[in-house]
Amino acid sequence: MQPELEATAERVFVALADPSRRSVLAALAADGPATATDLADRLPITRQAITKHLALLADAGLVIAEPGERRRVRYRLDSAPMQVAQQFLAALARDWDGSLDALRRHLDG
Repeated sequence: MQPELEATAERVFVALADPSRRSVLAALAADGPATATDLADRLPITRQAITKHLALLADAGLVIAEPGERRRVRYRLDSAPMQVAQQFLAALARDWDGSLDALRRHLDG
């Protein structure tokens, strides 16, 4: 995998490592774009913590900040970085499956 794609996958994995960030992403996936205040109303996380999580998710490219009315920023999901991470995992699975198949053939042989 190309280095820039690996870097994208790494940022996604770091972002997804935190259960609070996964909750934020799940809320955005279920209910659509939202502000940090909207998310704080739905989740057991303070608005300040959600703002920090959204910043990290934005750095990973998983959410996009869109200016809204009265200087409120709404966040929406962007699946492109997730697709890069899925491709990375699929490549690892192919490599792993090939090794397991070789081991199986060796043991059966």
